[in-house]
Amino acid sequence: MSDKPSVLFVCVHNAGRSQMAAAYLSHLAGDAVEVRSAGSAPAATVNPAVVEAMAEEGIDISAETPKVLTTDAVRTSDVVITMGCGDACPVFPGKRYLDWTLDDPAGRGLDAVRPIRDKIRRRVEKLIGELTPRGTGGPSATGGAGRD
Repeated sequence: MSDKPSVLFVCVHNAGRSQMAAAYLSHLAGDAVEVRSAGSAPAATVNPAVVEAMAEEGIDISAETPKVLTTDAVRTSDVVITMGCGDACPVFPGKRYLDWTLDDPAGRGLDAVRPIRDKIRRRVEKLIGELTPRGTGGPSATGGAGRD
């Protein structure tokens, strides 16, 4: 469907924050939103602590691989959410840009990744409430639909 909103999550390595955000949005919104993630300097693999933290939520991202940020990915997205990638993200008129300030899970263990994961989930739930009618995805998807 052409009416379906498209969201691109961008962080430096596409190995932690943006992977978690994309996984949550796909999991909670289902087919209601087109989801992409990318990195300005992608890592070779997704952070193992991030994979484990998402598995605790019942979301398997073990097969995901970091992807390079392209101009086309930004151009074809309605909402671009950056997470610490600085000025590496190209800007196009008519796009909605958000910058989510979150700690970087790189080099951190599971106990340090969990609070980052939980913050991302709350922000994704709020985003779903803003992007979809009646917050597609059930009661958990609309819990954070209010303003910050």
